[in-house]
Amino acid sequence: MKKYLITLALVFAVSSQAFSQSEPPYGMSEIQAYSIFYENYRTGDYDMALMFGKWMLEKKPRSIQGVNRFSLPRQFERMINVYAELSNRESDPSMRSAYIDTALAIYDDAFANFEEGDDFELYTWHFNRGRFYQEHQGIIRDGMDLAYEQYERAFELDPERLIQAGDGYYIQIMLNNYVSANDRDRALEFIETVEPMATAALQSVLDEARDGLFADPEERIGFLEARLEANPGDIAITTELASLYENLGMRAKAIEFAEKIYETEKTFPNVRRLADYAKADGQNQRAIRYLQEGLELTDDINIRKNVTLEIAELYQNEGNLRTARQFARQAINLDRNWGQPYIRMSRIYAAAVSQCTSGRQMDRDDRTVYWLVMDYLDRAASADPSTAAAAARERQSYERAMPTAEDKFFRGWETGDEFRIGTNLSECYAWIDETTRVR
Repeated sequence: MKKYLITLALVFAVSSQAFSQSEPPYGMSEIQAYSIFYENYRTGDYDMALMFGKWMLEKKPRSIQGVNRFSLPRQFERMINVYAELSNRESDPSMRSAYIDTALAIYDDAFANFEEGDDFELYTWHFNRGRFYQEHQGIIRDGMDLAYEQYERAFELDPERLIQAGDGYYIQIMLNNYVSANDRDRALEFIETVEPMATAALQSVLDEARDGLFADPEERIGFLEARLEANPGDIAITTELASLYENLGMRAKAIEFAEKIYETEKTFPNVRRLADYAKADGQNQRAIRYLQEGLELTDDINIRKNVTLEIAELYQNEGNLRTARQFARQAINLDRNWGQPYIRMSRIYAAAVSQCTSGRQMDRDDRTVYWLVMDYLDRAASADPSTAAAAARERQSYERAMPTAEDKFFRGWETGDEFRIGTNLSECYAWIDETTRVR
């Protein structure tokens, strides 16, 4: 019982007398006491620092003669650290708690006596008090809840600064608190405020948290539609809705919102999305229009060559072989070491034979076009070894269609002779107008 009473007395002494010393100890001058306080604080002798620093908490001198740039709020910070360090070194739980209570009392006194400015920044003090609550939550009752309150106050004062603090750590723990408390409205409001200032890493956290708030995609659609109604033209909401509609198989709505996105932001990815929808629906002309528009929206050579070749294929599918060839040639010009455009040229000319012999039997003259088809397959393999295997497979399918030895004999065609593919065969081939050699 005697030991218990002594402990209580010590707790009372630490907590109640924190501000009871209004003059420097031992009759020292203010500058002498301050100098001893600062030196002991700097070297980590916190017992001595406490002895020579408590008077500043009570007297609150705004300046000390002989001390340049003296800052009273800075001394309050140091005394808070002194009590925190003494608590960390204390083995007696009651004494540890008393030191922390005293530090919290200094925080209260600081907020009561200082205003924004004069070396006192509200954001910093709320933020630091939040960290203090968090670091000592094992001692402070409801410490983490109190920490959240301080972080919220700091966020209100300077949201961007708190977002940057700890690489978004404090934003994450605040958001986790809202989610854990099932306060979805507050969480969503918080996410919406943070998002415009979030880094890529933090944005990923926000997205994951938001997704977790809605177990049902249809529920999220309802939420987003309400937000869009309140914020017409919000591209982020519109984009997410388009994705949700697509995932739920609501293609008509997905296309509708994809068109809204493109109307708002004419970018290549947005027009690419519309082209893909058109292709999937067999609307080749519509897809071609979007892709040609997309070519004007990007300078990326890899994108441009692939889209150009894609347009060539679509024109071929539409039976417009002359225009298909035009775009295949453009793709070759964009990258002469790429084999796919040469393969596309071979397919276009093979398609010309089918188109020109529609409704009739293929004759010797028609078969000569396959020499030209073979030329382009050879060019594909030569220009781009990665396409050699594909070119070889296609060669096998066309070799049987080329003129036979008998055909060449009756026509007097000698292997290696130059041979033109054009009106000399028929008007149907006039647009080709290319030279090959007899094989």
